Amino acid sequence: MALVLDAAAQALLFREARTANTFTDEPVADEQIEAIYDLVKYGPTSSNQSPLRITLVRSPEARERLVRRMAEPNRAKTAGAPLVAILSTDNEFHEELHKLVPHFPQVKDLLYAERPTREASAVLNGALQAAYFIIGIRAAGLAAGPMSGFDAAGVQKEFLDDDHTPLMVVNIGRPGPDAWFPRAPRLDVGEVITTV
Repeated sequence: MALVLDAAAQALLFREARTANTFTDEPVADEQIEAIYDLVKYGPTSSNQSPLRITLVRSPEARERLVRRMAEPNRAKTAGAPLVAILSTDNEFHEELHKLVPHFPQVKDLLYAERPTREASAVLNGALQAAYFIIGIRAAGLAAGPMSGFDAAGVQKEFLDDDHTPLMVVNIGRPGPDAWFPRAPRLDVGEVITTV
């Protein structure tokens, strides 16, 4: 077999997993999110940077503020999820590189001294880390509902600062009975892979 991962794990992480649109009322504990992060923090990034930041929206007041910033089709989903996370990038991630790349102390100034370079790298690597986070949610037996339909400038102003750029909002919880839309098609291997 070409894959080492067993069939049950493949189904949990990829083949049967889908974006959840509704959730049960079962709460999601901080310990679950911490365990997810502790697993997915090992996913590869450029220069081992870690620009992803996770803001958990737990209070009813904060949830209401966030729901107002969501696109209309995403408001009810966000209002009803047990937990919502705002995933953003820290555009000053280079300040942590001395801890993350101790064998290359020049990396901060050599590669990431300019803000536009940092922002571009933070978006790319933050998106990678966001994808790892979604897979980690699935690995915990939970479902994720990632969304890009929101007022990014409003979310930044309401929850973040000028050094953080929102990437997506993710609803998290146990999927409800009507959580899944039908699986959408995917491209076949021959449409994606080219050998030269």
